[in-house]
Amino acid sequence: MAKVKAFQCVRPNADVVSRVAALPYDVYDRKEAKKAVEGNPLSFLNIDRPETQFGDDFDMYSDEAYQKARDMLQAEIADGTFVKDGTPAFYIYEQTVEDGVLMKVMPGRSQTGIVACSSVDDYLNDVVRKHENTREEKEQDRIRHVDVCGAQTGPIFLTYRSDPDLKAVMAEAKKETPLYDFVSDDGIRHRIWKIGDPAKTARIAEDFGRIPVTYIADGHHRAASAVKVALKRRAEHPDYTGEEEFNWFLSVLFPDDELQILPYNRVVKDLKGLSCEDFLLEADACFALRDLGDEPAVPEYKAEIGLYMDHHWYRMEARDGVFQMDPVADLDVSILQDCLLGPVLGIEDPRTSDRISFIGGIRGTEELVRLVDSGAAAAAFAMYPTQMSELLAVADAGLLMPPKSTWFEPKLRSGIFIHLI
Repeated sequence: MAKVKAFQCVRPNADVVSRVAALPYDVYDRKEAKKAVEGNPLSFLNIDRPETQFGDDFDMYSDEAYQKARDMLQAEIADGTFVKDGTPAFYIYEQTVEDGVLMKVMPGRSQTGIVACSSVDDYLNDVVRKHENTREEKEQDRIRHVDVCGAQTGPIFLTYRSDPDLKAVMAEAKKETPLYDFVSDDGIRHRIWKIGDPAKTARIAEDFGRIPVTYIADGHHRAASAVKVALKRRAEHPDYTGEEEFNWFLSVLFPDDELQILPYNRVVKDLKGLSCEDFLLEADACFALRDLGDEPAVPEYKAEIGLYMDHHWYRMEARDGVFQMDPVADLDVSILQDCLLGPVLGIEDPRTSDRISFIGGIRGTEELVRLVDSGAAAAAFAMYPTQMSELLAVADAGLLMPPKSTWFEPKLRSGIFIHLI
Protein backbone atom coordinates (compact mmCIF):
# COMPACT_ATOMS: atom_id res chain seq x y z
CA MET A 1 0.00 0.00 0.00
CA ALA A 2 1.14 3.55 -0.74
CA LYS A 3 3.01 5.38 1.99
CA VAL A 4 2.91 9.17 1.90
CA LYS A 5 3.57 11.75 4.55
CA ALA A 6 3.12 15.43 5.29
CA PHE A 7 6.31 17.51 5.32
CA GLN A 8 7.67 20.87 6.39
CA CYS A 9 7.59 22.64 3.07
CA VAL A 10 9.95 25.41 2.01
CA ARG A 11 7.83 27.57 -0.29
CA PRO A 12 7.84 31.06 -1.82
CA ASN A 13 6.57 34.13 -0.02
CA ALA A 14 3.08 34.77 -1.41
CA ASP A 15 4.18 38.15 -2.80
CA VAL A 16 6.67 36.54 -5.18
CA VAL A 17 5.29 33.07 -5.90
CA SER A 18 4.24 33.94 -9.46
CA ARG A 19 7.78 35.11 -10.24
CA VAL A 20 9.44 32.12 -8.56
CA ALA A 21 7.36 29.31 -10.06
CA ALA A 22 9.07 27.87 -13.14
CA LEU A 23 8.55 25.12 -15.66
CA PRO A 24 10.62 21.96 -15.04
CA TYR A 25 14.34 22.19 -15.75
CA ASP A 26 14.21 19.55 -18.50
CA VAL A 27 11.78 21.33 -20.84
CA TYR A 28 14.59 23.72 -21.84
CA ASP A 29 17.89 23.28 -23.60
CA ARG A 30 20.80 25.36 -22.35
CA LYS A 31 20.20 28.32 -24.64
CA GLU A 32 16.47 28.39 -23.91
CA ALA A 33 17.07 28.21 -20.15
CA LYS A 34 19.42 31.19 -20.21
CA LYS A 35 16.93 33.24 -22.21
CA ALA A 36 14.04 32.22 -19.93
CA VAL A 37 15.70 33.65 -16.80
CA GLU A 38 16.62 36.99 -18.36
CA GLY A 39 15.01 39.78 -16.40
CA ASN A 40 13.69 37.50 -13.66
CA PRO A 41 16.29 36.79 -10.99
CA LEU A 42 13.61 35.13 -8.83
CA SER A 43 12.68 32.48 -11.39
CA PHE A 44 13.44 29.11 -9.84
CA LEU A 45 14.99 28.10 -13.14
CA ASN A 46 18.05 30.07 -12.00
CA ILE A 47 18.51 27.49 -9.24
CA ASP A 48 17.31 24.47 -11.22
CA ARG A 49 19.70 25.33 -14.06
CA PRO A 50 22.62 27.10 -12.34
CA GLU A 51 24.71 27.20 -15.52
CA THR A 52 22.48 30.13 -16.52
CA GLN A 53 24.56 32.21 -14.07
CA PHE A 54 27.77 31.64 -16.06
CA GLY A 55 29.09 32.12 -19.57
CA ASP A 56 28.11 29.89 -22.46
CA ASP A 57 31.39 27.98 -22.34
CA PHE A 58 31.07 27.15 -18.61
CA ASP A 59 30.95 23.44 -17.70
CA MET A 60 27.33 23.03 -16.60
CA TYR A 61 28.18 19.80 -14.79
CA SER A 62 31.06 21.20 -12.74
CA ASP A 63 31.13 21.19 -8.93
CA GLU A 64 30.96 24.97 -9.07
CA ALA A 65 27.59 24.86 -10.86
CA TYR A 66 25.90 22.73 -8.20
CA GLN A 67 27.44 24.77 -5.40
CA LYS A 68 26.05 27.88 -7.07
CA ALA A 69 22.57 26.33 -6.99
CA ARG A 70 22.97 25.57 -3.29
CA ASP A 71 24.24 29.09 -2.52
CA MET A 72 21.34 30.74 -4.37
CA LEU A 73 18.76 28.56 -2.62
CA GLN A 74 20.20 29.22 0.83
CA ALA A 75 20.44 32.96 0.12
CA GLU A 76 16.79 33.12 -0.91
CA ILE A 77 15.71 31.23 2.18
CA ALA A 78 17.74 33.65 4.28
CA ASP A 79 16.35 36.80 2.63
CA GLY A 80 12.71 35.73 2.93
CA THR A 81 12.04 34.87 -0.70
CA PHE A 82 11.25 31.43 0.69
CA VAL A 83 9.62 30.58 4.02
CA LYS A 84 9.59 27.25 5.85
CA ASP A 85 6.41 25.97 7.39
CA GLY A 86 6.81 25.22 11.07
CA THR A 87 4.80 21.99 11.05
CA PRO A 88 4.26 19.18 8.53
CA ALA A 89 1.44 19.67 6.03
CA PHE A 90 -0.06 18.39 2.84
CA TYR A 91 -1.01 20.77 0.03
CA ILE A 92 -3.75 20.70 -2.57
CA TYR A 93 -2.50 21.83 -5.99
CA GLU A 94 -5.00 22.75 -8.70
CA GLN A 95 -4.03 23.67 -12.27
CA THR A 96 -6.57 25.08 -14.73
CA VAL A 97 -6.03 26.00 -18.39
CA GLU A 98 -7.32 29.57 -18.79
CA ASP A 99 -5.31 30.98 -21.70
CA GLY A 100 -2.31 30.41 -23.92
CA VAL A 101 -1.36 27.60 -26.29
CA LEU A 102 -3.11 24.90 -24.28
CA MET A 103 -6.47 26.60 -24.81
CA LYS A 104 -6.39 25.17 -28.35
CA VAL A 105 -6.10 21.56 -27.18
CA MET A 106 -7.58 21.41 -23.67
CA PRO A 107 -9.62 24.57 -22.98
CA GLY A 108 -10.66 24.92 -19.36
CA ARG A 109 -9.01 21.64 -18.40
CA SER A 110 -8.43 21.34 -14.65
CA GLN A 111 -6.56 18.82 -12.53
CA THR A 112 -6.12 18.70 -8.76
CA GLY A 113 -3.55 16.69 -6.83
CA ILE A 114 -2.15 16.30 -3.34
CA VAL A 115 1.41 17.45 -2.66
CA ALA A 116 3.12 14.99 -0.36
CA CYS A 117 6.30 13.06 0.24
CA SER A 118 6.22 9.53 -1.15
CA SER A 119 8.29 6.65 0.17
CA VAL A 120 11.61 5.72 -1.41
CA ASP A 121 10.95 2.13 -0.33
CA ASP A 122 7.67 2.18 -2.26
CA TYR A 123 9.71 3.05 -5.36
CA LEU A 124 12.19 0.25 -4.66
CA ASN A 125 9.41 -2.28 -3.96
CA ASP A 126 7.38 -1.37 -7.06
CA VAL A 127 4.51 0.15 -5.10
CA VAL A 128 5.43 3.23 -7.14
CA ARG A 129 5.26 1.78 -10.63
CA LYS A 130 7.17 2.92 -13.69
CA HIS A 131 6.53 2.76 -17.42
CA GLU A 132 9.78 4.19 -18.85
CA ASN A 133 13.47 3.42 -18.70
CA THR A 134 15.86 6.04 -17.39
CA ARG A 135 19.30 6.97 -18.70
CA GLU A 136 22.24 7.12 -16.31
CA GLU A 137 23.72 10.30 -17.79
CA LYS A 138 20.43 12.16 -17.33
CA GLU A 139 20.11 10.92 -13.76
CA GLN A 140 23.57 12.09 -12.73
CA ASP A 141 22.78 15.78 -13.14
CA ARG A 142 19.75 15.64 -10.82
CA ILE A 143 21.51 13.32 -8.37
CA ARG A 144 24.22 15.92 -7.89
CA HIS A 145 21.72 18.80 -7.80
CA VAL A 146 19.59 17.15 -5.10
CA ASP A 147 22.59 15.95 -3.10
CA VAL A 148 24.52 19.23 -3.11
CA CYS A 149 21.44 21.42 -2.52
CA GLY A 150 20.15 19.06 0.13
CA ALA A 151 16.72 19.56 -1.37
CA GLN A 152 14.23 18.15 -3.85
CA THR A 153 12.98 21.11 -5.85
CA GLY A 154 10.84 19.62 -8.62
CA PRO A 155 7.94 17.33 -7.63
CA ILE A 156 7.43 13.95 -9.28
CA PHE A 157 4.12 13.72 -11.15
CA LEU A 158 2.35 10.61 -9.76
CA THR A 159 -1.10 9.21 -10.40
CA TYR A 160 -3.36 6.64 -8.76
CA ARG A 161 -6.72 5.08 -9.50
CA SER A 162 -9.28 7.61 -8.38
CA ASP A 163 -10.52 7.25 -4.81
CA PRO A 164 -13.74 8.89 -3.49
CA ASP A 165 -12.31 9.57 -0.03
CA LEU A 166 -9.36 11.48 -1.42
CA LYS A 167 -11.65 13.31 -3.83
CA ALA A 168 -13.68 14.44 -0.81
CA VAL A 169 -10.54 15.64 0.99
CA MET A 170 -9.58 17.81 -1.98
CA ALA A 171 -13.09 19.16 -2.47
CA GLU A 172 -13.33 20.12 1.21
CA ALA A 173 -9.95 21.88 1.19
CA LYS A 174 -10.89 23.90 -1.89
CA LYS A 175 -13.77 25.54 -0.02
CA GLU A 176 -11.18 27.56 1.91
CA THR A 177 -9.21 30.60 0.77
CA PRO A 178 -6.18 29.42 -1.21
CA LEU A 179 -2.64 29.93 0.01
CA TYR A 180 -1.62 30.94 -3.53
CA ASP A 181 -3.69 31.92 -6.55
CA PHE A 182 -1.90 33.14 -9.69
CA VAL A 183 -1.84 32.72 -13.46
CA SER A 184 1.53 31.87 -15.01
CA ASP A 185 2.75 33.37 -18.28
CA ASP A 186 1.53 30.34 -20.25
CA GLY A 187 -2.08 30.90 -19.16
CA ILE A 188 -2.27 28.23 -16.44
CA ARG A 189 -3.99 29.20 -13.21
CA HIS A 190 -2.34 27.72 -10.12
CA ARG A 191 -4.20 27.51 -6.83
CA ILE A 192 -2.75 25.92 -3.70
CA TRP A 193 -4.33 25.15 -0.32
CA LYS A 194 -2.52 24.01 2.82
CA ILE A 195 -3.74 21.19 5.06
CA GLY A 196 -1.82 21.35 8.32
CA ASP A 197 -4.31 20.13 10.92
CA PRO A 198 -2.84 16.89 12.40
CA ALA A 199 -6.18 15.07 12.32
CA LYS A 200 -6.63 15.91 8.65
CA THR A 201 -3.05 15.01 7.68
CA ALA A 202 -3.45 11.68 9.47
CA ARG A 203 -6.65 11.04 7.50
CA ILE A 204 -4.90 11.71 4.19
CA ALA A 205 -2.05 9.34 5.06
CA GLU A 206 -4.60 6.69 6.05
CA ASP A 207 -6.57 7.18 2.83
CA PHE A 208 -3.44 6.70 0.74
CA GLY A 209 -2.64 3.66 2.89
CA ARG A 210 -5.61 1.98 1.19
CA ILE A 211 -4.26 2.76 -2.31
CA PRO A 212 -2.40 -0.37 -3.46
CA VAL A 213 -0.07 1.30 -5.98
CA THR A 214 0.80 4.67 -7.45
CA TYR A 215 2.29 5.34 -10.88
CA ILE A 216 4.87 7.74 -12.25
CA ALA A 217 3.10 9.76 -14.91
CA ASP A 218 5.98 12.15 -15.57
CA GLY A 219 9.40 12.58 -13.98
CA HIS A 220 11.04 9.15 -14.16
CA HIS A 221 14.54 10.65 -14.09
CA ARG A 222 13.77 12.95 -11.16
CA ALA A 223 12.31 10.03 -9.23
CA ALA A 224 15.26 7.74 -9.95
CA SER A 225 17.66 10.51 -8.94
CA ALA A 226 15.88 11.17 -5.63
CA VAL A 227 15.99 7.46 -4.85
CA LYS A 228 19.68 7.16 -5.67
CA VAL A 229 20.48 10.10 -3.40
CA ALA A 230 18.53 8.32 -0.66
CA LEU A 231 20.53 5.11 -1.21
CA LYS A 232 23.76 7.11 -1.12
CA ARG A 233 22.80 8.70 2.19
CA ARG A 234 21.69 5.38 3.62
CA ALA A 235 25.14 4.03 2.82
CA GLU A 236 26.69 7.06 4.53
CA HIS A 237 24.42 6.59 7.56
CA PRO A 238 24.10 2.83 8.15
CA ASP A 239 22.18 3.49 11.35
CA TYR A 240 19.36 5.23 9.46
CA THR A 241 15.85 4.56 10.77
CA GLY A 242 13.84 5.15 7.60
CA GLU A 243 12.22 8.28 9.01
CA GLU A 244 14.95 10.65 7.82
CA GLU A 245 13.78 13.08 5.15
CA PHE A 246 16.08 11.58 2.52
CA ASN A 247 13.90 8.44 2.63
CA TRP A 248 11.04 10.38 1.03
CA PHE A 249 10.67 12.17 -2.28
CA LEU A 250 8.58 15.19 -3.25
CA SER A 251 5.52 14.31 -5.32
CA VAL A 252 2.13 15.52 -6.47
CA LEU A 253 -0.42 12.69 -6.66
CA PHE A 254 -3.34 13.11 -9.07
CA PRO A 255 -6.35 10.82 -9.53
CA ASP A 256 -6.17 9.16 -12.93
CA ASP A 257 -9.58 10.42 -14.04
CA GLU A 258 -8.42 14.05 -13.89
CA LEU A 259 -5.45 13.60 -16.21
CA GLN A 260 -5.21 13.92 -19.97
CA ILE A 261 -2.32 12.76 -22.11
CA LEU A 262 -1.53 14.69 -25.27
CA PRO A 263 -0.12 12.98 -28.36
CA TYR A 264 3.61 12.68 -28.89
CA ASN A 265 4.03 13.07 -32.64
CA ARG A 266 6.92 11.89 -34.78
CA VAL A 267 8.85 13.33 -37.74
CA VAL A 268 11.48 11.52 -39.81
CA LYS A 269 14.29 13.17 -41.73
CA ASP A 270 14.20 10.83 -44.73
CA LEU A 271 12.35 7.90 -46.28
CA LYS A 272 15.50 5.76 -46.65
CA GLY A 273 15.62 6.36 -50.40
CA LEU A 274 11.97 5.50 -51.02
CA SER A 275 9.73 7.73 -53.09
CA CYS A 276 6.50 8.91 -51.46
CA GLU A 277 4.58 6.49 -53.69
CA ASP A 278 6.77 3.53 -52.68
CA PHE A 279 6.46 4.47 -49.02
CA LEU A 280 2.67 4.48 -49.29
CA LEU A 281 2.80 1.02 -50.89
CA GLU A 282 4.86 -0.25 -47.96
CA ALA A 283 2.45 1.36 -45.47
CA ASP A 284 -0.51 -0.33 -47.17
CA ALA A 285 0.57 -3.70 -45.77
CA CYS A 286 -0.36 -2.65 -42.22
CA PHE A 287 -2.66 0.32 -42.74
CA ALA A 288 -5.72 1.23 -44.77
CA LEU A 289 -4.90 4.64 -46.27
CA ARG A 290 -7.05 7.55 -47.36
CA ASP A 291 -5.74 10.67 -49.10
CA LEU A 292 -7.18 13.78 -47.39
CA GLY A 293 -5.33 16.37 -49.48
CA ASP A 294 -4.66 19.45 -47.39
CA GLU A 295 -7.14 18.52 -44.63
CA PRO A 296 -5.10 17.68 -41.47
CA ALA A 297 -5.48 14.05 -40.43
CA VAL A 298 -5.96 14.50 -36.68
CA PRO A 299 -6.50 11.01 -35.20
CA GLU A 300 -9.85 10.65 -33.48
CA TYR A 301 -9.52 7.14 -32.10
CA LYS A 302 -6.99 4.43 -31.29
CA ALA A 303 -4.93 2.84 -34.09
CA GLU A 304 -5.48 5.81 -36.39
CA ILE A 305 -2.39 7.75 -37.46
CA GLY A 306 -2.09 10.90 -39.54
CA LEU A 307 0.68 10.99 -42.17
CA TYR A 308 1.88 14.21 -43.80
CA MET A 309 4.34 14.26 -46.68
CA ASP A 310 4.71 15.93 -50.07
CA HIS A 311 2.02 18.51 -49.17
CA HIS A 312 -0.60 15.79 -48.57
CA TRP A 313 -2.29 14.43 -45.47
CA TYR A 314 -3.20 10.75 -45.29
CA ARG A 315 -5.30 8.92 -42.72
CA MET A 316 -3.78 5.55 -41.81
CA GLU A 317 -5.95 3.01 -39.99
CA ALA A 318 -4.23 -0.08 -38.61
CA ARG A 319 -5.48 -3.32 -40.13
CA ASP A 320 -6.89 -5.98 -37.78
CA GLY A 321 -3.95 -8.31 -38.21
CA VAL A 322 -1.61 -5.75 -36.65
CA PHE A 323 -2.90 -6.17 -33.10
CA GLN A 324 -1.14 -8.63 -30.79
CA MET A 325 -3.23 -8.36 -27.58
CA ASP A 326 -0.14 -7.09 -25.78
CA PRO A 327 -0.21 -3.86 -23.67
CA VAL A 328 3.03 -2.53 -25.18
CA ALA A 329 2.88 -3.89 -28.74
CA ASP A 330 -0.64 -2.52 -29.19
CA LEU A 331 0.22 1.04 -28.23
CA ASP A 332 -0.16 3.31 -31.25
CA VAL A 333 3.48 4.40 -31.00
CA SER A 334 4.52 0.72 -31.02
CA ILE A 335 2.36 -0.06 -34.04
CA LEU A 336 3.98 2.77 -35.98
CA GLN A 337 7.45 1.70 -34.87
CA ASP A 338 6.97 -2.01 -35.55
CA CYS A 339 5.13 -1.64 -38.86
CA LEU A 340 6.89 1.29 -40.52
CA LEU A 341 9.69 3.05 -38.69
CA GLY A 342 11.71 -0.09 -38.01
CA PRO A 343 11.16 -2.48 -40.93
CA VAL A 344 10.57 0.09 -43.70
CA LEU A 345 12.67 3.11 -42.68
CA GLY A 346 15.37 1.26 -40.75
CA ILE A 347 14.93 3.30 -37.56
CA GLU A 348 15.54 0.35 -35.26
CA ASP A 349 16.11 2.24 -32.02
CA PRO A 350 14.27 5.56 -31.78
CA ARG A 351 16.16 6.33 -28.55
CA THR A 352 19.44 6.69 -30.40
CA SER A 353 18.57 7.38 -34.04
CA ASP A 354 19.23 10.90 -35.32
CA ARG A 355 16.74 10.34 -38.15
CA ILE A 356 13.66 10.74 -35.95
CA SER A 357 12.42 13.60 -33.77
CA PHE A 358 9.52 13.83 -31.34
CA ILE A 359 7.07 16.72 -31.27
CA GLY A 360 4.77 17.31 -28.31
CA GLY A 361 1.10 17.49 -29.14
CA ILE A 362 0.89 20.95 -27.58
CA ARG A 363 2.43 22.25 -30.82
CA GLY A 364 -0.37 20.88 -32.99
CA THR A 365 -0.34 19.65 -36.58
CA GLU A 366 0.84 23.07 -37.79
CA GLU A 367 4.33 22.27 -36.54
CA LEU A 368 4.34 18.97 -38.44
CA VAL A 369 3.39 20.74 -41.66
CA ARG A 370 6.04 23.40 -41.09
CA LEU A 371 8.81 20.87 -40.58
CA VAL A 372 7.95 18.86 -43.69
CA ASP A 373 7.25 21.82 -45.97
CA SER A 374 10.50 23.50 -44.91
CA GLY A 375 12.52 20.42 -45.81
CA ALA A 376 13.59 19.74 -42.22
CA ALA A 377 11.67 16.45 -42.36
CA ALA A 378 10.50 14.10 -45.07
CA ALA A 379 7.36 12.90 -43.33
CA ALA A 380 5.42 13.52 -40.12
CA PHE A 381 3.11 11.29 -38.13
CA ALA A 382 0.26 12.69 -36.03
CA MET A 383 -0.49 10.23 -33.24
CA TYR A 384 -3.59 9.43 -31.23
CA PRO A 385 -2.61 10.02 -27.59
CA THR A 386 -1.76 7.13 -25.32
CA GLN A 387 -4.63 6.66 -22.87
CA MET A 388 -4.33 6.62 -19.09
CA SER A 389 -5.74 3.09 -19.06
CA GLU A 390 -2.92 1.98 -21.37
CA LEU A 391 -0.27 3.59 -19.17
CA LEU A 392 -1.63 1.82 -16.07
CA ALA A 393 -1.88 -1.51 -17.89
CA VAL A 394 1.73 -1.33 -19.07
CA ALA A 395 2.99 -0.42 -15.59
CA ASP A 396 0.87 -3.11 -13.92
CA ALA A 397 2.34 -5.70 -16.28
CA GLY A 398 5.86 -4.63 -15.27
CA LEU A 399 6.58 -3.56 -18.84
CA LEU A 400 8.03 -0.41 -20.36
CA MET A 401 6.66 1.90 -23.02
CA PRO A 402 8.65 2.99 -26.07
CA PRO A 403 10.36 6.38 -25.67
CA LYS A 404 8.24 9.50 -26.00
CA SER A 405 4.91 7.73 -25.58
CA THR A 406 3.20 10.29 -23.34
CA TRP A 407 3.04 14.08 -23.10
CA PHE A 408 1.37 15.43 -19.97
CA GLU A 409 0.01 18.94 -19.65
CA PRO A 410 -0.18 21.19 -17.75
CA LYS A 411 3.37 20.82 -16.44
CA LEU A 412 3.99 20.96 -12.70
CA ARG A 413 5.94 24.01 -11.57
CA SER A 414 9.26 23.84 -9.77
CA GLY A 415 10.03 26.12 -6.85
CA ILE A 416 6.53 26.24 -5.33
CA PHE A 417 7.25 23.28 -3.06
CA ILE A 418 10.71 22.36 -1.81
CA HIS A 419 11.50 19.35 0.35
CA LEU A 420 14.69 19.64 2.38
CA ILE A 421 16.45 16.32 2.90
